[in-house]
Amino acid sequence: MADRVRLATAADAEDLADVHVTTWQRAYRGMLPPDFLAGLDRHRRIRWWRGFIDDGGEVHVVGDERVVGFCHAGSSEDAGWGEIFSIYVHPDHWRSGYGGELLVAGEEKLRAAGFDRALLWVLEDNDRARRFYERHGWVVGKPFRVEEIGGVQVTEVRYEKYLSGE
Repeated sequence: MADRVRLATAADAEDLADVHVTTWQRAYRGMLPPDFLAGLDRHRRIRWWRGFIDDGGEVHVVGDERVVGFCHAGSSEDAGWGEIFSIYVHPDHWRSGYGGELLVAGEEKLRAAGFDRALLWVLEDNDRARRFYERHGWVVGKPFRVEEIGGVQVTEVRYEKYLSGE
């Protein structure tokens, strides 16, 4: 794992919230309603991140002076699968290599937990993220799902990867 990746502490909650909200607002522009994106609440996210970390939740973060990205990975609801639940890098740091470092950290965490395969979900229309995952060896799996986010229905595509390198 790269030297810049570490586990978050509650002191990172503000940076995590900033990355979370700002990335959603930029990455999902045109995919989710503008009023929903504009209404994302940083203070609510700060409280959520503090509670998550205080309750023992683990999330990997990256950044030199401030947290500029995070990856949350763990056991999937699909038995026998690990899952990358979220991975976000602040838009000011896209194409910096941080996303790849975080993805590797998430995959390593899953491998260390005994998973030999992993999945993640991505909005079907999120071409930037889909290209990123495909560059890192993830392939489209068969299932897809329809979720409601911000009052609209969106389709999510399942990506999968064998962590053993096969």
